Amino acid sequence: MSFLVANLPPIKVYVKKEYLYDHQKGHGEFVEGVWVTVKSIQGRALYFETYLPQYGALYDKLPISAFVNNPCELSLPLEELQLWDAFSYHLTIVEKESLAGTRCKYLAPSKKWYYGEYLFTIDNCHADSNTLNTSYSEVPEEHKSFNILRLDNEHFAAQPNNRVLFYDKSLTPAKPLQPDFKVSTEYYSVENKSKWTAGDDTNYFYELKEQE
Repeated sequence: MSFLVANLPPIKVYVKKEYLYDHQKGHGEFVEGVWVTVKSIQGRALYFETYLPQYGALYDKLPISAFVNNPCELSLPLEELQLWDAFSYHLTIVEKESLAGTRCKYLAPSKKWYYGEYLFTIDNCHADSNTLNTSYSEVPEEHKSFNILRLDNEHFAAQPNNRVLFYDKSLTPAKPLQPDFKVSTEYYSVENKSKWTAGDDTNYFYELKEQE
């Protein structure tokens, strides 16, 4: 678990040049880069730090809409690519091996489906019990992770599980069902409802006793 900043896989990208000039110039131009880190600030879009080899420079705090896989004319707005802001300053990065390179699609706010492939996932939590938790990162019905996707239209996206469909060639049928699930709202625990205790037994292989 990292606080504020976490390392990223060194994925090659192109930066839309206008983002390097605070949108004042450089429109329609691109600069080669490599992702270095991602920053998670509660209530903000994910911020990516990128190494720009041509300049030997690091450029920080750019949203996912600043990047493309290859130069292209299409330019999608941030809200079409990332649905939710970061939930916490604590984050972790995981490459889900069973989904590595898997084809997928997600449903954007515009009601369009965008196709691409899975890269890795960013997730948030409240990791410090000594500080006030003001986030929804651990509320079951509110928590979202960010699946980072490389899209066929050359953009990248950060989407939660419930907006993405993944297609495994060996497991997914030709005509998969459309999910109609409900969001989980339960806090699951095994110690808050059971009527047993092991508190009176100091044996290594203790016995469970009914509480009175």
